[in-house]
Amino acid sequence: MRLRELLFAGIAALSNAQSTFNPLRPPSLPLAVRSPYMSTWQAAGSDGGNGGYLAGQWPTFHSGGITGWAGYIRVDNITYIWLGDPVVPDETNYYVTQTDYTYTATRSIFTMDVAGVVGMTITMTSPVLPDTILEMSLPYTYMDVQVYSIDGKDHEVQLYTDISAEWVAGDRSATAQWSYGTTDTSASPKEFGPVSSPTWPASTAATTYATRTAYSHQASVSHPAPPPVASGQGHHYPGIKSPPFQAAKNHSNTPLVTNSKTGGIAYHKVWRQQQLEFAEYASQAEWGYWYYATDNVKELTYQSAQDIKVRANFINDGFLPDTESTNYRGIDDDYPVFGFALDMGKVNKKKKSALFQLSLHQQNCVQFEAAAGNESVPCMWTNYFDSDTAALSYFYNEYTSILSECESFDSQIKTDSDKVDTSDGKNYYSLTALAVRQAFGALEYTNTPTQPWVFLKEISSDGNVQTVDVIFPFHPIAIYTNATILRYMLDPLFINQEAGWWPYQFSIHDLGDSFPNATGHNNGNDEMQPVEECGNMIIMALAYAQRTGDDAYLAENYDLLKQWNDYLVSDSLIPAYQLSTDDFLGEIVNNTNLALKGMIGIEAMAQIANRTGHTEDGINYTTIAHEYIEKWYGWAMCYNCTPEHEQFQYNNESTWGLLYNLYADRELGTQLVKQEIYDIQSRFYPTVFQQYGVPLHNVGVDDGTKTDWELFCAAIASESTKNQFISIIAEWLNETPTNRPFTDFYNVATGNFGEDEFYARPVIGAMFSLLALESAPTSPYVTPVSL
Repeated sequence: MRLRELLFAGIAALSNAQSTFNPLRPPSLPLAVRSPYMSTWQAAGSDGGNGGYLAGQWPTFHSGGITGWAGYIRVDNITYIWLGDPVVPDETNYYVTQTDYTYTATRSIFTMDVAGVVGMTITMTSPVLPDTILEMSLPYTYMDVQVYSIDGKDHEVQLYTDISAEWVAGDRSATAQWSYGTTDTSASPKEFGPVSSPTWPASTAATTYATRTAYSHQASVSHPAPPPVASGQGHHYPGIKSPPFQAAKNHSNTPLVTNSKTGGIAYHKVWRQQQLEFAEYASQAEWGYWYYATDNVKELTYQSAQDIKVRANFINDGFLPDTESTNYRGIDDDYPVFGFALDMGKVNKKKKSALFQLSLHQQNCVQFEAAAGNESVPCMWTNYFDSDTAALSYFYNEYTSILSECESFDSQIKTDSDKVDTSDGKNYYSLTALAVRQAFGALEYTNTPTQPWVFLKEISSDGNVQTVDVIFPFHPIAIYTNATILRYMLDPLFINQEAGWWPYQFSIHDLGDSFPNATGHNNGNDEMQPVEECGNMIIMALAYAQRTGDDAYLAENYDLLKQWNDYLVSDSLIPAYQLSTDDFLGEIVNNTNLALKGMIGIEAMAQIANRTGHTEDGINYTTIAHEYIEKWYGWAMCYNCTPEHEQFQYNNESTWGLLYNLYADRELGTQLVKQEIYDIQSRFYPTVFQQYGVPLHNVGVDDGTKTDWELFCAAIASESTKNQFISIIAEWLNETPTNRPFTDFYNVATGNFGEDEFYARPVIGAMFSLLALESAPTSPYVTPVSL
């Protein structure tokens, strides 16, 4: 029996919590976030979260299901919980004291105090390195645990961690199977020729993968020194507090058991016994193999069995019996867990480290309606490695170098974010750093290194694949980190529609209702957002080509782009009743913001025509776009209002909204819209700010707004208005009661969710809208080229 409820009586109460949070306290803390199916968080918001503490609460999948992840530390024979909620009956359950949580773009770093005698630094790294296809291809997360004395004395320390079978399937009645094994550390990836694309932060095309220095569990890696622990800091639990060190219950002496089969990497492998490829349950994958791995040193012991039995063994003995249960059963049947115990020996002020790696291995990631019909698309990592264990070994062995790359990436994001943030508080970095893992955590890298396809899951709002109007708010982070990723995402959309599978003139909305099934909509039964998606596709195709110089890509897809543009010419000046990206509002007529997107799309198509030798098209389209925008000024703007503003619907002076589609004009450098419109909106937004931001518009959204669109508006606003948007959103993030990953739809009055609970969505890539503008063209004119 699993006794999750025991802590609810007060053990996990965090009312006295005093951890610091840097740069702020997110609504949910990213722990292992690397793909749609590796997405584990620690809820912090007051609507069900524990305030932001690693101990005292189970981590959860983004949709809310528990993904059991536990950790104990045993110091001089006294055991404390540092990860999760692993309460064991008939044992006294003590907790470490968390003193700090810091997040960067790729890491979550927790600093702990164990009874005032030992310190811990737990670094969970989910590598997001957008310039390397290999390192983006496999969902994996590192957990580096550093232990050190903080009282000047030596202490005997043992470390424990486990995962439960809850990771392997959302259907908790499904039977889990598992095994234990070891593998060597000599694996290297196969090499492929360079993909012709620019990479972050500079344009290079090298793809050489050499085996790097092996990681030792005793090695000290470079991290900032933990902050000093002040007396009384940390969180405490009424009834069962972290006790005076000498007063705690003693168990057996320091363990003498050692591992008789050392060398290589030890791993627990766990999977759903009946693999259901391309199936989900409660948003979790029902196929694939999970590996929990660590260095196979002599001080390591292991066990797989019922949760309370494995954990009790460590609490009582400080080691595990090196046994493996074969009683395969339901995930929620006596909760099987897969544990490691490591005797770290005497610990002094010099840090000792233990590295654990969690990874998900699937052979096929997506099924896709491609040019020749439906096909199963392999996960990208399978091109580089012949086996799961070879991939596991390589990535484990690469930790030191990958960590260094992550630290450089983190540092660059902070430097660049601070550079464009002119406010006193430098709040912009708190948004960009939090967005990275969430945005890229919705992607799957598939197919081959020479023709990569990156598929996106919409997440939470629904399970659509390759939703065009979700890629659109995501795309600023791609423009900033590696614009070629955007091409990898657009390619499947072009391939499917150029094959003739989609029966309409305008662009498709998505490639499938349920990720990972990108099986298209050959019958035309898709959500219709014709102006929205035609504009999005043209704008993003040009944005990619401008950053990379890849005009050949535009030429390759010119016919379809022109087809979509012709639809914009016919329907964007006066949009009929139709959905926009904010589809939760229903169909709207005369939508000024939607019309503006269509017009910018037409001007973007003029630039595409110029870049590809279609000079007559270029002249025609730019003439149309400029004729349309002059009419738009008269219908869309309320110049007689005080203050002046854009009207949400044509000629309806009482309406207003966030004019976020104006962003594309600045991003592409088209200069279609006169500066006066930017200035009017910049002056207007501060007059309608509420507690936590600006409502999406004033027509029936009940104070709801979208963080992605607020950042689009901030990016093109005056310095003062930009800073107001950023500081208020940062304040909201720090105070929101929501307890799911960074929502993009919230109530500006209460800070809670909007009418729908959106969370963990990749649209949060829009936090990079300011940085994406740093590469915007300075002139709209492109010299026409000949065919």
